[in-house]
Amino acid sequence: MVAPPVLFSGHLDFRMRLVLATLSGRAIKIDRIRSDDMEPGLKDYEVSFLRLLEAITNGSVIEISYTGTTVVYKPGLIVNGTITHNCPLSRAVGYFLEPILLLAPFGKAALSLTLQGVTSNGVDLGVDTIRTALFPIYNKFGIMRQELRVIKRGAPPLGGGEVNVFLPHIVLQPTTLHAAVKSPAIAKIRGVAYSTRVSPASVNRIIDAARGVLRITGCETFIYSDVARGEESGKSPGFGVSLVAESRSGWCYTAESVGGAGETPEDVGERAARALLHEVSLGGMVCRSQVKSLIILMVIGKEDVGRVLLGRDVIDEGLVRLLRDIKTMWGTEVRLKEQERLEDEDEQAEGSEEYVVSIKGVGFVNASKKIA
Repeated sequence: MVAPPVLFSGHLDFRMRLVLATLSGRAIKIDRIRSDDMEPGLKDYEVSFLRLLEAITNGSVIEISYTGTTVVYKPGLIVNGTITHNCPLSRAVGYFLEPILLLAPFGKAALSLTLQGVTSNGVDLGVDTIRTALFPIYNKFGIMRQELRVIKRGAPPLGGGEVNVFLPHIVLQPTTLHAAVKSPAIAKIRGVAYSTRVSPASVNRIIDAARGVLRITGCETFIYSDVARGEESGKSPGFGVSLVAESRSGWCYTAESVGGAGETPEDVGERAARALLHEVSLGGMVCRSQVKSLIILMVIGKEDVGRVLLGRDVIDEGLVRLLRDIKTMWGTEVRLKEQERLEDEDEQAEGSEEYVVSIKGVGFVNASKKIA
């Protein structure tokens, strides 16, 4: 007897619910997708993600209602392969790449994915942030050798960017993570400032502004410049910066900023630098842009208890919704315990509490490997 699909409602966490369904092998049904909006149903980028998900899997069945307010997804096997996908300009390529990174290591073969569209928009994770912040998280779970190459940078609104991601490392299951220790000390700060179809001087202005804010850290700071020219510059003018603060143990915090209408390069550089300092101040082992990927990888690990330290403000509504969806799909719960402060931390600022998050892995095994 075939089990009925697991029911979810609403458009929030659309991508992660599809990821959980694919990893667990359970069918899901998502209804009431913007049913009360003036324009109900799926957006173009959500339909596009469904098509990409269909391309990297074999045997998946996707049913969309006439109004687009209900989706039934029956997952197949992750097969990967060589794929080119044209992303709608309403979202950046990071919207599509972030969830695919959670699936590709558990496929049948390597994935070579080329995404075309907007490379950074200030809403979704930029391609530089994915390379410098998400890839190190995957390395902690034994998923190695990821490569991301920016062929063309594409700024909003017209995009024209192109990114190639090569993920050759296929694993049976993630390793168990034990990182419930004191927050890592920042050893260095790195970054990439970029521009497309604007004066190359904009990049230098971004770098100088960011360094001015980050000087108080006393850390070695090096921000690379990437000025896109000619065919590499996409279709629209734009500039931005991605920053990452790294510890000696390989943990990192990240922040990024993209220039908007009427903003100067100095505005962008200062905003990114202040956002990075804020992420570091939250404590824990990871920042907000990494935490969902980290939790999912911990859940699908071996049947052992993994631990990680998270800052209080990193545990937001979005993470709570994800934990509820994980319990719905796998029946596993997450335990949070406040981290005890050391004596020399008595003067620590209020609001910087940290929690030890304990998760017992569900014993996930790569289905393609099992069949092989």
